[in-house]
Amino acid sequence: MATSGTVAFEPSITQCIEEAYERCQVQLTSGYNLKTALFSLNILFSEWGNRGIHFWTVSNTSIYLNSGQTTYDIYKSNAARAADTTNPARSDAATTFIYNATDILTCSYRTGTGTSQSDIILTKIDRSTYAALTNKNSQGVPSQFWVQRFIGKTTLTTYITPGTAQAGNFLNIYYVRRIEDPGIAFPDTGAPQTTGTPYKNQPEVPYRFYPCLVSGLAFYLSQKINPAKTQELKMYYEDELARALAEDGSASSAFITPQTYYPAVS
Repeated sequence: MATSGTVAFEPSITQCIEEAYERCQVQLTSGYNLKTALFSLNILFSEWGNRGIHFWTVSNTSIYLNSGQTTYDIYKSNAARAADTTNPARSDAATTFIYNATDILTCSYRTGTGTSQSDIILTKIDRSTYAALTNKNSQGVPSQFWVQRFIGKTTLTTYITPGTAQAGNFLNIYYVRRIEDPGIAFPDTGAPQTTGTPYKNQPEVPYRFYPCLVSGLAFYLSQKINPAKTQELKMYYEDELARALAEDGSASSAFITPQTYYPAVS
């Protein structure tokens, strides 16, 4: 039996919306139906931000260190950075800024390049631990970092402060970025939709998450257009999402050491 030989199933925003309306047993008939569904899809992606780390949103970059600078701000967007340019994080000595980090998972102090590259891992600490540290202005190789998450930016603060000897080296970070907006139907002057069209774009999710995306959108829409289906669709959504989250991980090797039992000999 012949198969397609392709792995190109990537439905558009419109196709996901149509499927969600069908699950609500409502026909998609107007531009307003599309507009309200797109808004619900944006809300759904915001809700996913409270569902743990999605591994396709984990990115890696390096922050250029400046002598005497202990705080590095990673802004949500260029517009947010333009309004507050105190300590923007850069990936070089010029103006290559780093954007869109909702959290920082790991951080290491990096020196050298190529075969001479060396990383020293920093310990992530919380606000109380950082506040209790003394001599915050001491300079040298950082050993700890603290992350603050604001509305328009995420701030990384090092302890201790990088000095002259550390300037020009980097902090290599793995960070979580926000899922891209599926689009804004009728953007105002400050909207981020600049390429493509909102309804023809694909949502920024791996193929494993299409089932829970459609189920979640149907659940959200049902609250507005068919409340009688809401509880049923919620169960489908939570079930689909649980399976997707369970699969979305980073596996590591597992080792099993058998326990040896020696019976007592009298």
